[in-house]
Amino acid sequence: MALIYIVEDDDNIREIEEFALGNAGFTAKSFPDGAGFFEYLEKKIPDLVLLDIMLPDESGNEIVRQLRASEITKNIPVIMVTAKTSELDLVRGLDNGADDYIKKPFSVMELISRVKALLRRTLEDEAVIIRIDELILDDMKHQVTIADKPVELTYKEYELLKYLVMNRGIVLKRSQIMDRIWGMDYELESRTLDMHIKTLRSKLGDYGARIRTVRNVGYVVD
Repeated sequence: MALIYIVEDDDNIREIEEFALGNAGFTAKSFPDGAGFFEYLEKKIPDLVLLDIMLPDESGNEIVRQLRASEITKNIPVIMVTAKTSELDLVRGLDNGADDYIKKPFSVMELISRVKALLRRTLEDEAVIIRIDELILDDMKHQVTIADKPVELTYKEYELLKYLVMNRGIVLKRSQIMDRIWGMDYELESRTLDMHIKTLRSKLGDYGARIRTVRNVGYVVD
């Protein structure tokens, strides 16, 4: 699952963020200041940074500027966390390259929703090749292979698999999948999704078992 760094000097908020992200299936690592964040950044690059604006050593805006100035870290998605009174700082952060923002106080559901949305958008924008072990989805060629052997999929099967693997580890509701893949007409075929999932599982062989049914909710790829 995605690795998220939290940079927040308020102990209570930092603990809430870390706990919420952990419960949502993310791996979270938190820091009370910029110095600790940059030190750990040299060891491992995260998938997303949740960044407070007001920090004890340097501002979140300055941290964003430094991230965007480096070839190694310039593409890391960043969500700024700001108090409602920090509108000017917020604008400055977005101008420096932050991708999104969330205002304090915020709900846990809002936080998780913003994080998932940005990760999904980033993956959609940047991913050309998606890998799950020996399963490779090459979006440029619109092709799926397993151990270098092509898997023949219809257009809808491919789009369904792509949507599932791009949200790997996230349980997708049936309505979400149907609306994304089939659009406005999906209600006419209530069993369409189930039939496509069954066919995908068959065509993917052992990898088909990774498409897991979550009863009364939808599907998830492990």
